[in-house]
Amino acid sequence: MTETTNPGREAAANGSPRADSQTLTAAQPAAKKTSKTVPQRWLIVVLVLTFAFVLMPYLFWQATWFGRPLDDAQMARAFADTQHPREAQHALSQVADRMENPNLATRASAKPWYPQVIAMAASREDALRSTAAWVMGKDPTSPEFHQELAKLTGDSDPMVQRNAALSLVRFGDASGHDLIVSMLKPWVLASPAAGKLAERLTVSEAVNVGTLVGSIENKGDKIEIRTKMPGTLDQWLIKDGTEVSAGQPIAQLIPGSDVVLNALAALYFIGRSADIPAIASYTRGVPGMPPSVAQQARMTLDAIHSRPVPSVNP
Repeated sequence: MTETTNPGREAAANGSPRADSQTLTAAQPAAKKTSKTVPQRWLIVVLVLTFAFVLMPYLFWQATWFGRPLDDAQMARAFADTQHPREAQHALSQVADRMENPNLATRASAKPWYPQVIAMAASREDALRSTAAWVMGKDPTSPEFHQELAKLTGDSDPMVQRNAALSLVRFGDASGHDLIVSMLKPWVLASPAAGKLAERLTVSEAVNVGTLVGSIENKGDKIEIRTKMPGTLDQWLIKDGTEVSAGQPIAQLIPGSDVVLNALAALYFIGRSADIPAIASYTRGVPGMPPSVAQQARMTLDAIHSRPVPSVNP
């Protein structure tokens, strides 16, 4: 860190006249005296603001970037921090990094943390269960992970279900097949409560997990509507200001390109002939999605067509 300096002291050291210098004559106007101090004060303000604009994004990046390495002591504290789920998420991502490291010793250092990964799979936080499901797919040799992933396909959160289904593919387990196929289709957002719908987003706007898309107004209360899936708002199924009931479908979302790519990659291994119509719709390209989606769709179709047709017993 650089040492802070006193601008007034620097000026004196450089031989510049001090702000209270007696060399000012009576013929000089009073405004001349302030001309030495005002720029210095503004310089300090500008420097402080500039430092703040540089520092704050860095601190935010440090707080949200899960790539920052953690040692074992930091990992233990992060997993034990029940007040800040993102700390445990960071630790989970670090376990995944160790599991995929080419160094054998580093990979081995991940195994002592497997019980914590399994514990996070039972967390009350959706984000922790979803991340744990993703991490457990990194080691398809662990029977404990396999067992936990099978449970998570029945989770209450759709992202947890889908991450579990995708991870199971790495175990050679196709039990999450139907969940993976559903990732290629639009997702319907239901109202969390009864009341009057107040739309916030417009059609074609992108959303992430947790994005506020609208609210339900009921007797003066506003209940937020947040999406549990990433993608694009395709259409509102109910007009703004309409009374809705709890659980009623109110909007439809198109899956994001990352979701589609993950599903297509998994179906490359476990796809069936019945999945062809859902996959084929992406071979022609979808507006807003990268060319890699169409390319993966074609590769997945080729893989399905190359598989032997299962025999039917008479």
